Amino acid sequence: MDELENEVVPEDSEQLDQLQPGDSLINRGVKDVLDEGYIAPDGWSVAQGYGNTPAEMRQGETIDMRVKQEEPEPKDSQANWNPHGETRQVGTERAGRLMSVQGSGREDTLGVDVGISGGAASAEEAAMHIITDDEDDDPILED
Repeated sequence: MDELENEVVPEDSEQLDQLQPGDSLINRGVKDVLDEGYIAPDGWSVAQGYGNTPAEMRQGETIDMRVKQEEPEPKDSQANWNPHGETRQVGTERAGRLMSVQGSGREDTLGVDVGISGGAASAEEAAMHIITDDEDDDPILED
């Protein structure tokens, strides 16, 4: 209990202060850290909950307070998203490096596979797969 009584908790404003370069080991090349900018925390954190003040630390958290924080397990009420067991991958053959087609057509709809470039594909290229046209599909309409 002595450790908790001797521990000094800084004020909220002191906890969020940006240290000047003279008070910090981080030097990013600016004289005033406010010139660099600051990104505030997005939202509430568990660390901002009960038990941050010295009085709350001494009092402790009751079982009832802990039970109120619990969230129930979600019920499995969702239907099977894949009742027929289809694969999640469209097409089995990966496309290589994609280039726009020269000539007529819209640039954002037509492309040609020109092979692998540098041995590795970007995430966008790795997501592209070659699929065969089904006979029962509608033909592509041109503008």
